[in-house]
Amino acid sequence: MSFEISKKFKSEENSIQQIISSFDSSGELFGNGDRNKIKLFDLNGKIVNVKSFKIPHFINKIAYKYFRKSKAKRSFEYANKLMELGIGTPEPIAFVEFSSLLGLENSYYVSEHLLCDLTYRELVEVPDYPDRDNILRQFTKFSFDLHEKGIEFLDHSPGNTLIKKNANGNYDFFLVDLNRMEFHNEMSFETRMKNLCRLTPLKEMVATMSNEYAKYYNEPEEKIFNTLWKDTSDFQEKFYRKKRLKKKLKFWKK
Repeated sequence: MSFEISKKFKSEENSIQQIISSFDSSGELFGNGDRNKIKLFDLNGKIVNVKSFKIPHFINKIAYKYFRKSKAKRSFEYANKLMELGIGTPEPIAFVEFSSLLGLENSYYVSEHLLCDLTYRELVEVPDYPDRDNILRQFTKFSFDLHEKGIEFLDHSPGNTLIKKNANGNYDFFLVDLNRMEFHNEMSFETRMKNLCRLTPLKEMVATMSNEYAKYYNEPEEKIFNTLWKDTSDFQEKFYRKKRLKKKLKFWKK
């Protein structure tokens, strides 16, 4: 077993290990658990979120043990890095890995469970969501700040940013599902636009984001919109092509 815990939670080490050992038989399931399973546990009065990653296939078992960091370890390290850079994310608590001679088996990432008011997904699915334009513009500024700090969040998709309204009436943003990130000294215009292309298929939202991003970045709004809309269209086409292919493969399996 490989185990690392945040200094702040060192006194809870035994409790966290007990939570992990009883993961399958206790805890409250959170979400649908299609790929990775998330459960909520009480940690001495604090609700924590424990993500159990799917056991990798044979090749990745070896890779994650001997050549690459596991998703659990990356999630923990990236969360700490984000907090150092002043970017919101649920507080990292610990990660745990279980390995055999064949490679990585079960792995877990433990973090604070953060209650949010919405995610970016609601802005896509609910056109008349209250204060939608303002939230979208503040989210765009948040994304710009990520880029300025060299953070390329590779899973920058609709469900992976939690949004909370703060006491000042503005909004705070928190990244989740952190195991795929890259950190740069500087991000190019092309990388910035590609990083935003998975968020929405709606042209009017892309237009609003382009308008807001142009306030902070030294490129014309028209160029930002044209590039971002092309990247968005390309992503959507690829996404639905892949979906159609999966549907055909499932049909043939029947």
